[in-house]
Amino acid sequence: FRLERRSSFQRLAELLFAQSGGIFEASRFTARCEISRQTVVNYLDVLEATFIAHRVRPFSTHRATEIVAAPKVYGFDTGFVAYHRGWNELRPEDLGLLWEHLVLNEIQGRLQYRAVRYWRTKSGREVDFVIPRRDATPPIAIECKWRSASFNLGGIAAFRRLYPGGENYVVSPDLDRPYAEVRGDLRVVFLGLNDLVSALRGRPFAPN
Repeated sequence: FRLERRSSFQRLAELLFAQSGGIFEASRFTARCEISRQTVVNYLDVLEATFIAHRVRPFSTHRATEIVAAPKVYGFDTGFVAYHRGWNELRPEDLGLLWEHLVLNEIQGRLQYRAVRYWRTKSGREVDFVIPRRDATPPIAIECKWRSASFNLGGIAAFRRLYPGGENYVVSPDLDRPYAEVRGDLRVVFLGLNDLVSALRGRPFAPN
């Protein structure tokens, strides 16, 4: 890759790790990296092509109510994320974000599938990850929780009002075995990361 301003490229990478998991807006980085908006986008393409960063685009068909363009950007490694955020010791509130990173990495690495999406409304309802399915099959919704007891149905319920049907998963490290709950008219499966990968493996996902 031809990098005209190596220091700006390195600064962008550091800033992306520091805000990893957040919504990406290229214009926020122009002044701090001393480069144009287009150069920020070009450098992000390089980081994504080399698997240093993962761009997770929004899932949307109801454009009036959903975020439709702004991606989230995740750094490839939780150690780098913690370092660039200045976390010498992890607090309980830090663990959920890092768990979300790990779930994304495992889906992409073990399933070799990179077209993972996220969903968010303009009013703030959100689902961590959405996996589109082929044809008219409803998408899969995934919520990442460091503690399964902290799960709130609000995000998935809002998602399913627009996209009914499809599997709903809550993935947490405190679960030894999968189990399902019916909450209202929704069925939610609670499971660990290995069981999530097993549940997803072999599904007819939309192309990468």
